[in-house]
Amino acid sequence: MNSEFTVAVHSLVLLAYLPDHMASSETIARNVSTNPTRIRKIMSTLRKHGFVTTKEGIGGGYILNCEPSGVTLAQIYRAISGGTLKPHWCSGNPDEDCLVSANIQGVMDHFFYEAEQHYVAYLEQNTLQTALDKIRKCQLQQKNQQM
Repeated sequence: MNSEFTVAVHSLVLLAYLPDHMASSETIARNVSTNPTRIRKIMSTLRKHGFVTTKEGIGGGYILNCEPSGVTLAQIYRAISGGTLKPHWCSGNPDEDCLVSANIQGVMDHFFYEAEQHYVAYLEQNTLQTALDKIRKCQLQQKNQQM
């Protein structure tokens, strides 16, 4: 799995937190703690899938193009990182005489496929609004601890 999914969710939740406000790639990058080029690449994919709209030029940026409660984390995962749970490399050699070496790739592929199905099912139960609500709950807890 890669971190693109986390960056995408973070960016979309930030836009949900700032409804009706444009955010530049630089603003989002500062908030995410990454570089603007990476943000632009991820936001381009999110735009292609209809999660955000863009305005170019001075005062431009990204704005959320969906209802936070209507977008599941699974939808974002599929758009950004679907299929990345499985590593790019797997041990074994299908041409090997050893039973283990010849079959481990297929067995591991099955495990990763099943794990991804469970992961996506879990993400289907959570939306951008769920993430935003959890962030607000953290903020409330922090305020209560300071009192």
